[in-house]
Amino acid sequence: MQARERPRVVARQAAGSLRPMLLDGRVAVVTGAGRGIGREIAVCLAQQGASVVVNDVGVALDGRGGDNDAAAQACAEIEAAGGRAVPSYDSVSDFEAAGRIIRTAVDTFGQIDILVNNAGIIRDRTLVKMSEDDFDAVVAVHMKGTFNCARHAAELMREAGYGRIVNITSSAGLRGNFGQTNYGAAKAGIMGMTFVWALELARNGITVNAVAPAGTTRMTAGLYERTGTEPPPDQDPSLNAPLVAFLASEQASYVNGQVLGRTGYAFTLFQTPRQVAAMWREGGWDPEGVADHFHEVLGQHLQPVGMPAHPLLGKKD
Repeated sequence: MQARERPRVVARQAAGSLRPMLLDGRVAVVTGAGRGIGREIAVCLAQQGASVVVNDVGVALDGRGGDNDAAAQACAEIEAAGGRAVPSYDSVSDFEAAGRIIRTAVDTFGQIDILVNNAGIIRDRTLVKMSEDDFDAVVAVHMKGTFNCARHAAELMREAGYGRIVNITSSAGLRGNFGQTNYGAAKAGIMGMTFVWALELARNGITVNAVAPAGTTRMTAGLYERTGTEPPPDQDPSLNAPLVAFLASEQASYVNGQVLGRTGYAFTLFQTPRQVAAMWREGGWDPEGVADHFHEVLGQHLQPVGMPAHPLLGKKD
């Protein structure tokens, strides 16, 4: 199916000159876009000219219950501002349903150019309290859901010779966070898939990047409720959207296989995992030799884990 003709739209710069929108004529799917960071991304992409499939199953934070009004409300907001959007209520965790999400973009707008894998749930527990269902449910939405949607979208993007995939990861997976075995594992897995897909799909004109956003959403509101404080202005979830919009554009063709994030009002670039030190001995090591030399060689370069560093990190005694 050919993309529908639409008039070229321009956005006005602060200086008063006119410039084309970053995503004019493009079609995007944003999962988990009924609320929070996903909604802000969907709205921003629409403001930049993209037609958007707003996918959200409307469940509660833990993936149970809820309603499906959020997607329709987000679409109404986009359309009221002059954009084009259609809701989708299929679950990313089901492979066939994920295919229907992508098919919604093609059936409605004629193509699929951009996929933002944002859908997620949380069921926070410490390891000794986490059930198998808690683990499986979170991994199914975050990690498997990212695979499911990308698998369907990438095939169509390859045929078109163009595509942009932005996977939403988290510092919980990149650095670790207390009580989030399931969430951290899924988000770390998304980082790994990002690297692999960036290598596999680059020759087809498709870039794949990951973003670790920040912002006050339903997932983090409890932190402020417990302390009775208001979220600071730099935790506005809309602050993540401009980076995603850029990564989703033709202008970001040189950005591929990267993990980016946001801290305060800054966008950041993560260093991908790599070897930072080496301990070498001819013929290899025995356990006693490792014990005798580990601290003086590798121990000086131990990496912090989680948000605060472990108090004994790097200290031998």
